[in-house]
Amino acid sequence: MNPSNPHYRPASSRREFLSRAGAGFGSLALTHLLNADQALGSSQSKAPLPNYFGKAKSVIFLFMEGGPSHLDLFDPKPDLNKLAGKPLPPSFNRPLTAMGEQGSAILGSKRSWKQHGQAGTWVSDWLPHTSTIVDDIAVVRSCWADGLNHVGSVCQMNTGSILAGRPSLGAWSLYGLGSANQNLPAYVVLTDSDAKPFNGTRNWGTGFMPSTYQGTPFKFGDNPVADLRTPAGISQKRQLEKINYINQLNRQHATPRAFQSDLEARINSYELAFKMQSEIPEVINIDQEPQHIKDLYGVGQKHTDSIAKNCILARRLVEKGVRFVQLFCGTGSKWDAHKAIEKNHTDRCAESDQPVAALINDLKQRGLLDETLVVWGGEFGRTPMSEKGDGRDHNPWGFTMWMAGGGIKGGQTLGTTDQLGLYAIDQKQHVHDIHASILHAMGIDHMALTYMHNGTEEKPTINQGKPFDKLFT
Repeated sequence: MNPSNPHYRPASSRREFLSRAGAGFGSLALTHLLNADQALGSSQSKAPLPNYFGKAKSVIFLFMEGGPSHLDLFDPKPDLNKLAGKPLPPSFNRPLTAMGEQGSAILGSKRSWKQHGQAGTWVSDWLPHTSTIVDDIAVVRSCWADGLNHVGSVCQMNTGSILAGRPSLGAWSLYGLGSANQNLPAYVVLTDSDAKPFNGTRNWGTGFMPSTYQGTPFKFGDNPVADLRTPAGISQKRQLEKINYINQLNRQHATPRAFQSDLEARINSYELAFKMQSEIPEVINIDQEPQHIKDLYGVGQKHTDSIAKNCILARRLVEKGVRFVQLFCGTGSKWDAHKAIEKNHTDRCAESDQPVAALINDLKQRGLLDETLVVWGGEFGRTPMSEKGDGRDHNPWGFTMWMAGGGIKGGQTLGTTDQLGLYAIDQKQHVHDIHASILHAMGIDHMALTYMHNGTEEKPTINQGKPFDKLFT
């Protein structure tokens, strides 16, 4: 008995001691997990803990690079065909388009349209597979952005700004929430060809934040992670000792150069690569998938094979706790249809429609859709006016994106554009609003997540935007 503490009673057994000390041990475990996940933020940050009301643990961003035509996919405009061949009506404010063909006439749409699902969501005949999942997706027709060209617009959809130098959305999400799997990159980028997206690595870079939050691009093809296999004759123990020695030298060099975050990121990458050797071969081996799953996505088919494999890989990655997966579809701006939009979009839809719909269905049947936010869209849409007679120019003033899972209320169409689909006019959603909604789905307040840079509290949406409440259940 301790006379100075009348509430003290010695434990009568080891089991009782462990039971009474459980809260203390639990706190130790929680502290370790929070630090491992980097959820407490860096010494330069004011990153809050996640509020845990967000349902999405992971994001899969299906990026249709080049600008898909909302007018021919999700936003039917009968007046396009009524006014086809005529100039834009005088009542419309004539925009300065990227290619600047000011005298071009209205281009009609050759698509046939039907309403699908319980909510009657409009989808064109270019997307027969997507039409089967409309009750799981929320279509937003009133998106808008600031950039006229691909460089600025791709940059803004990925970083929030048309100017390079800011952290990507995936980097912000990783900074705010950390990783759920210490043996895999928390932010992975997939491309469907050897082509490079506009702006390259800046799309998944960290800007002014430490490089450790950057995305990890996987190579295109059947071996997405190169040089991962341990060389013959080298034991795991020997390799670990070598990595530890290299990291020791790197840390000695880094200690007086703390302002250079690239070296710390390199150290982390060495350690992560070693851990990946045990887990990544299994994750990227989609040959393990049952044949009916491969058939569902379109693996082995001429048009769908590349995106199908990437969609399966994206699902396998989020199953393992990867926080953010960005999948470029039409890498190299292949959705850019300044001419021959019929052939261009026929090809792009044939490549992506089946795999994208399969991804939603596969996540759903595995019970993963509720905790995985899937985002579909490009950097902008296309104009109702023609270019080169049979194409459409860039349209950042009104275009369509959709979201599914992660707390999104499916089976709804939100926002509108004008009678020709040129300008968003109702429930307008700027890129900052879109990013705020994505972060909100993950449980992050976009105005509370900050990083101190040059004496300024930087935020992912640059002090603008707000979540679109109608998107969520």
